Amino acid sequence: MSGKEVEDLLTAPQRTAETGSGDLGASPDGLLAGPDALLAALDPEQQQVVLASRGPVCVLAGAGTGKTRAVTHRIAYAVATGVVSPDRVLAVTFTTRAAGELRARLRQLGAAVPGAGLDRVQALTFHSAALRQLTHFWPSAVGGPAPRVLDSKVPLIAEAARQLRVTAGSAELRDIATEIEWAKVSQVRPEGYAEASVALRGTLPIPPDQLSRVYAAYEELRRARNLVDFESVLELTAALLADTPAAAASVRDRYAHFTVDEYQDINPLQKLLLDVWLGGRDDVCVVGDPRQTIYSFTGASPAFLTGFGRQFPSATVIRLIRNYRSSPQVVALANRVSGLAAGRPPGGLVSRLTRAGAAAPDALIAQRPAGPEPGFDEVGDEDAEAALVARRAAALIAAGLPASDIAVLVRINAQTPLLEQALADAGVPFQVRGAERFFDRPEVKMAVAHLRAAAKSASAPDDPASQVRPILAGLGLTAEPPGGRGQAREKWESLQALAQLADDFFAAHAGASLPDLAAELRHRSASGQVPRLDGVTLASLHAAKGLEWEAVFMPGLTEGMLPIIYAQTDEAVEEERRLFYVGVTRARHRLHLSWALARTPGGRASRKPSRFIDGLRTPGRLAGAVPGASARAGAGPGSEGRRGTARGAGAGAGDPGSPLFLQLREWRREAAREQSVPAFVIFSDAALARIADARPGSLAALAAIPGVGQAKLDRYGAAVIALCAPRAGTEGAVR
Repeated sequence: MSGKEVEDLLTAPQRTAETGSGDLGASPDGLLAGPDALLAALDPEQQQVVLASRGPVCVLAGAGTGKTRAVTHRIAYAVATGVVSPDRVLAVTFTTRAAGELRARLRQLGAAVPGAGLDRVQALTFHSAALRQLTHFWPSAVGGPAPRVLDSKVPLIAEAARQLRVTAGSAELRDIATEIEWAKVSQVRPEGYAEASVALRGTLPIPPDQLSRVYAAYEELRRARNLVDFESVLELTAALLADTPAAAASVRDRYAHFTVDEYQDINPLQKLLLDVWLGGRDDVCVVGDPRQTIYSFTGASPAFLTGFGRQFPSATVIRLIRNYRSSPQVVALANRVSGLAAGRPPGGLVSRLTRAGAAAPDALIAQRPAGPEPGFDEVGDEDAEAALVARRAAALIAAGLPASDIAVLVRINAQTPLLEQALADAGVPFQVRGAERFFDRPEVKMAVAHLRAAAKSASAPDDPASQVRPILAGLGLTAEPPGGRGQAREKWESLQALAQLADDFFAAHAGASLPDLAAELRHRSASGQVPRLDGVTLASLHAAKGLEWEAVFMPGLTEGMLPIIYAQTDEAVEEERRLFYVGVTRARHRLHLSWALARTPGGRASRKPSRFIDGLRTPGRLAGAVPGASARAGAGPGSEGRRGTARGAGAGAGDPGSPLFLQLREWRREAAREQSVPAFVIFSDAALARIADARPGSLAALAAIPGVGQAKLDRYGAAVIALCAPRAGTEGAVR
């Protein structure tokens, strides 16, 4: 049994959402016994998925409906009954973690169906499958060594920009990389980028004509040096197979049956490659939920999922509607968010899909026992809101809920520093998710290297479990965590997570050795299966997709934050609504939604709740408005300066709903570009936010704001005062 399976067993009472109908049809040892039991373990809609063992099949799987269970059982059932050969099945998805989850589930089912050979089923990401094929066929189809994959576009983009004398700082270079990625997956060439971007992309890091030239120069440098980026891997593989009949025949002979998970996130380039793999065949099963399309900025489109029936008129369309993850109260709220509340006509995204004649999802039906109603809190300021979240998280932990079963989900990462400070002040452990892959952390790499070296030792210990913590202790693991936050605490938490993983592994594998643990760590690193860390999870809504927690807090639900201020079109606002839906459906039992009327204690209470809250609250359901004064200890006159120090330089991104803040930030970007200095050298985000709140009308008033010294006052004071001056017709407008 793998470490992932151990983790699943340890958390089984809280993970019924991921396994659909729980243990139905399981044998006494917890494994399914054969084809009949594979069916018995599923609900009626999941059984339909399994019995539709040949394509084309479209599964519209709502949040928490057990889609991974359904598709892995479908593959296992088709293999066990001889409908397909495991060697000819390819399951593709978008992330290493998701591919690892598919492999783990198939491995478990393979142990349940003797001789099925499910370990021979390929479960890969689009990129890994394409790279394998590109590397294999390149020497014969093209000649010479296969191109090397770029780790990052940024250095090559920087070189291209320098050649063209285009000034771009590190932030602009990353934004240019994002634009090039969008263009490539959308099949927009450099010569067509400027026109396409003006029509589709809104604000750009540099003028579109400049970006088009940088894009072209980047592509020239990449080709000249025999390099490929992730998008080129897909594009070149599709082109190679299309132009080389022998290679295409080989791939199509190898793979005859396809399953594509998270199909709502597929982009035009991935769709092109899938069509080349299919080669006119239709044995493909796609799974997804158009309500969870939140990556359109990368080129993803739900149109491929909702329009599947138009491409394959004979397709079987199955809807998974039984939600095993969330309480009826959370499910009811999610249905209202998506416009599928009982007794109401479809609205929002679903209404548009219905009018377009596309396949639309149905309302979710809760399967879990009743829980508390979702809470709604209107709070005076961000400090009070963060403190409220921290107090409630601390209370849940004191009541026995593990900290790892709590999440705080935000729209942008800049919201986390204040929440981190509030959690730390309340003594609540936490982890920030999404900044760096666990197995890429330096301390984790070092620890894994030491464990592998110990595993190769000629004198293997009789009790390998007892050797792990001493090895990690030599790298900094102590019996008690260091105080406060910072790199020392983060390093300790990483080492502690590895130690706990090892303890669980040896407890579940009698007679296992250090080499067995090393192999497990290699598997987890390759598949993206990170250990459970002990702490409340702080994450963006994008990073939370595919995950779930017993209790979820969603602070910062104001206009300008969700929907984000730059979501100006109907399509962009609907994507923000889908992001809100994703956040709501991460909660199993408890859900708390909140918003602050002002950014700082004593600041102007000019913010408005998100439009997505409209219609969700009923009279009397507001769970207690919190007074405007900050609820954090020590807040009061002068506390803003102390808070800025505690949060660190660069924290406090200001009110994204404030037009003045955005104008100041745009001015700062232009000034930084002209002076060839980083933007923070001119003013930090925290300083800009204070200026936007105070709206100074004189140099003396500006000088009184923390973060504005005499040098900045002399150099930038006049420009800032001019930006802060009221304009005709704007006096009293919301800032």
